[in-house]
Parts: sequence; structure tokens; C-alpha cells
Amino acid sequence: MLRHAISPSCRFSQISHEILRHPELNSDAVRLLCWQLSLPDGVNEPLSKTAERAGIRKVGFHRAKGQLKLAGYLHEWREQGTGGRWATRQLVSNVPLSPGEAAALRSGTPVNTSPAPPTDTRPAAGEPTRRAVGRHPDLTPVGNTSNPPPPEVPGVPEDPEDPAVPEARRIVDSLPALDPRLRVPRAMLPELAGLAARWLEAGHLAEAVRDSIARCLPGRGSPIHRPGGLLRYILREVPPVPPPPAPPRVAGLRECESGLHVQPYLFRPLADEEHCGGCRQPSPASAQPTTVGPDLVRAALRGHPSDLW
Repeated sequence: MLRHAISPSCRFSQISHEILRHPELNSDAVRLLCWQLSLPDGVNEPLSKTAERAGIRKVGFHRAKGQLKLAGYLHEWREQGTGGRWATRQLVSNVPLSPGEAAALRSGTPVNTSPAPPTDTRPAAGEPTRRAVGRHPDLTPVGNTSNPPPPEVPGVPEDPEDPAVPEARRIVDSLPALDPRLRVPRAMLPELAGLAARWLEAGHLAEAVRDSIARCLPGRGSPIHRPGGLLRYILREVPPVPPPPAPPRVAGLRECESGLHVQPYLFRPLADEEHCGGCRQPSPASAQPTTVGPDLVRAALRGHPSDLW
């Protein structure tokens, strides 16, 4: 940023940077304070009048006044004058004052608010040294100081007969087809293939590995600046293989082939039965009829039921 400033020769005020750059004073508070400090000696102008001349509204004036009080640049007292009338007396300073210092200035007691002069004693921390800003460090640090070293991961197994190695390499080679953002340097392919081989050795399928990678990728509109590091982070921990799903309850049932049911009827066979238990039971019509002799008939006609038993 370019700046052009000409020092005024008259009609100016000296304002410290602490006031202009105070983090707890807004623009209205800084303008009120600077306006009051720029007034000549002997001018008794209340703060509300200054706010009116500066174009500060009522709400902004009360907010700025509260900030000046809190920062110690403004102090007020209510006092009763002649005739019993109450008035507000204000004190504005270019340095923060405590309530005791402000009360002493109100009563006419001089208060030293200037900073203490420097001493010629030697600092307790040792001899002064030159500033390190703008100079190169004396010693160049050894090693990588920007990022921590990557975690150690196992490489591709050296056994070429291991069936997991070629399958893992095919998974890594097919990642750009899964997402065009997953184009990694060729030097990282063996490392990623070794990580994918650990998944296959644990029992995961190749499609499960691709699905796990796809679920961890950011949205389609988000760029991936380091795809190799992201894949290393996703594949470095192998989750346990989920158990197979339980078979459905109708898996061991069989449909009855007797043809006597209105709708298909399922039953659980004990061996190789083709009919349900109800169809395997003999029907009442096929039961053997009971032979009734003449003696039983005569006993029933005479009314002696006990003779039937």
C-alpha cells in the first residue's frame, strides 16, 4: 500500500498510536476522544455536544462513551452545585487513568502518568544481541522440519507366487477408473499395492477394497491435491472382515408335493420327505372299521350299556 502524508504546520493535534489503534475502541470512540483532545484550553464542551457536532447518533454515542470509560480515557462524577442543581463533571485524558488517578487530577493533585525513563542498568537476561529479523539463521537445520515423516508401511511382498500381489496391483491400477482424481505417481504404486495386499490377505474382496476407498473420497466438486497420501491414509488400517449374512429362514424349507393344499405349503423336512407331516398321516376314511357282533347289538337294544364294555 502506498502512502502520501504532509506534516501540517498549524492546526494539528498530537495523538498517540495507542489511541488510534486501540483494539477496544470503535471509530466513534476514537473520534470523540481525538475531538476532545484537539479543543483549545479553556473550552468547556460536554461530550454530548461533541458527538452532536461530529454527527454521531444517540446509540453510537452511548456505545462509544461506555468504551472510553472502560478503557480509562473518560471519567465522570455527579456533583451538586449552587442552588441544589446537579451537574456532571467529565475528565478526558490522552492516557488511561485509574479511578484514583482521575480523582487526584480532579482535586488538583499532580499525577505522573508518563512512562518511567530507561535505566542504564544491564538487563538481567544478558548482553543485548542483534535482531534476527532479516538475517539467515546461523545454522541450517538438518532434516525435514516442515512436515513429520510419513508412517512406516510395509511394501509389496517379495514372493512373486503370492496370489495377493498381482490382484493388489490390479486394484491400484484401476483406481483412476474409479475416480479420475486418484492419479498417483508411479513411485508410490508398489507401496499402495502392498497396502492393498494386506486387505486381500485379511479376507477382503477386491470390490470391497474399492468400495472402502470410494466411501472415503471427498465430494466430486472437491479437488484432491495429494491422492497418494490420501490412499495411504485410507489403506493403512485394515478393518476386520464382516461376518457373512445369516441365511434366510425359508432356506431349509420344502414345498409339499401332495397337491392337497389350496396354496403352496412349506415344511421343514427331517430327511428327504416330499410331503408334510399332515399329508403323511393316514386319513380317517382309510382307517380299519370295527367289527360289531350280535351280542353287542342285543345289549344295546336292551338298554344295558355296561355290557358294551
